[in-house]
Amino acid sequence: MSEWEGVSEFVAVAEKGSFTAAAVQLAISTAQVSRQVKQLEERLATKLFYRTTRKVTVTEAGQIYYQHCRQVLDGLDAAEQALTNLQSVPRGKLKITAPTTYGESIIAPLLNDFIGQYPDLELQYELTNQRVDLIELGFDLAIRLGKLEDSSMMAKRLAPRRQFVCASRAYIAAHGVPHTLSELSHHNCLKGTLEYWRFQEKGLDRNIKISGSISCNSGLTLLDAALKGLGLVQLPDYYVDPYLKSGQLIACLVNYQHFDEAVWALYPHNRQLSPKVKMLVEYLAKHLN
Repeated sequence: MSEWEGVSEFVAVAEKGSFTAAAVQLAISTAQVSRQVKQLEERLATKLFYRTTRKVTVTEAGQIYYQHCRQVLDGLDAAEQALTNLQSVPRGKLKITAPTTYGESIIAPLLNDFIGQYPDLELQYELTNQRVDLIELGFDLAIRLGKLEDSSMMAKRLAPRRQFVCASRAYIAAHGVPHTLSELSHHNCLKGTLEYWRFQEKGLDRNIKISGSISCNSGLTLLDAALKGLGLVQLPDYYVDPYLKSGQLIACLVNYQHFDEAVWALYPHNRQLSPKVKMLVEYLAKHLN
């Protein structure tokens, strides 16, 4: 573990008094903040926080450590700003990967706009739904969707992502609206690559097994089937938003939507963001929200 790992997370928790608030400030997951601080405490062999279910309090040792860390981070910020000013125009090669449909319809136009502003950049953009090894294949950045799994990558939250269960007016007129998760067993659920749909109920994750007459690994195919009244579908917002707004699709089970999902930028854990990658991540975060 690097001597710097966990320091930014520790300072954010100390200043915010909350792991959750620190995660929001750093635009990373709460689990990532907690993991980094725990590893830092283990490396220092010192308890930095008193934790209860209601609050987080800095220990006496933590207060001393915080004062020194704050000075170091302020100095690093100043040094980074000096380098950023020196290299304010991004140049060189950027190698990026993203999921196929989302990458093609949402990310690609933004990348084209970004590279149009900086002619010294060379973009290599790979669309795949496979979880590629960023370090082995030399990727600078990956766009990932949904709920992040633990990994050796650093993550920055770019935008929220919501899953909608919806159906056409014709389907609802014929079969009714499901009001509880148990009612899904009585409906024709159009399946993607998974045998279940993800929900939250009273703050807990729920995976509900579904069945139906169509199973396909294409979201656009499932969307078309739903628009034609063939069943219920669960799809991300970027598929269904226009049809929800036009009234062609009706959202169901909204109270059970899973909110612990997002659009994420991932990059190798042991690297600092280069100016070109940092500027791109900031650009995407601005235009995806």
